[in-house]
Amino acid sequence: MKISPKPRMNRLFRGGGCLDVAVDHGVCNEPSFLEGLEDMGRVVDMLVAARPDAIQMAWGQADLLQVRPERDKPALVLRLDMGNPYNATRHRVMWAELQQADDPVLPAVAMDAACVVVNLFMLPDEPDLFRQCVKNIARVRDGCTRYGMPLMIEPLVMLPNAVRGGYQVDGDAEKIVTLVRVAAEMGADIIKADPTDDPADFHRVVEAARVPVLARGGGKEDLRKVLEKSAALVAQGARGLVYGRNIYQHANPKAVVAALMAIIHQGADGAAAWEIYAHGA
Repeated sequence: MKISPKPRMNRLFRGGGCLDVAVDHGVCNEPSFLEGLEDMGRVVDMLVAARPDAIQMAWGQADLLQVRPERDKPALVLRLDMGNPYNATRHRVMWAELQQADDPVLPAVAMDAACVVVNLFMLPDEPDLFRQCVKNIARVRDGCTRYGMPLMIEPLVMLPNAVRGGYQVDGDAEKIVTLVRVAAEMGADIIKADPTDDPADFHRVVEAARVPVLARGGGKEDLRKVLEKSAALVAQGARGLVYGRNIYQHANPKAVVAALMAIIHQGADGAAAWEIYAHGA
């Protein structure tokens, strides 16, 4: 009997869109990512109260969400892999590994996740890192098919460290579209894609994917600019957003969530979303 991923997809895309708040940064081994995540119990309490569609977590913290009794709490997106491309200094050996060796998707089933997420790194002069990611995705895809678990692939095209130093996204539309196409060909149910340098080009990413695309956020930026860019990406066909530091490192995360939810679910533009944020949600 084939298990359909549709029930879990419906749980993730409530109302047709999804705001996934990423707090899975602890597996990145990068201190700057952890500001605002020191007390994960408090973070989960805050996010459940803010009511995004989903929270993206790693296995070791996911219980903080899933032991809660609320029936309408955010869905769990479970991070299955980890690696070392996140640091400012390029390592002698670059790697990406699954966290569970034998049956990598089973922990997500046990934790009642709505989706799993795995990276597809494309770093300059690091072909073996790309090959490791391909192997990871192939193993996870097999488990997702077996358990009816939606697979989110995160294609990441990175700049050389010499350009800006450490984990910097290359927003070249051609490169992003090409890597997104690889993710689609490998069987992604959802693609978490970098925004193109020009948001007006993002429709090309959506067209290449042929599955729901969530735009990822990256580092913390000026919030007004974040909201304007988010609205532009959704207008280009993004079905939602995956933001972390632009939410959990903000002084009022609940208000930021409300503004982003308005963009995704109500079609608010950047100015309207800013007003929602400014009124404190």
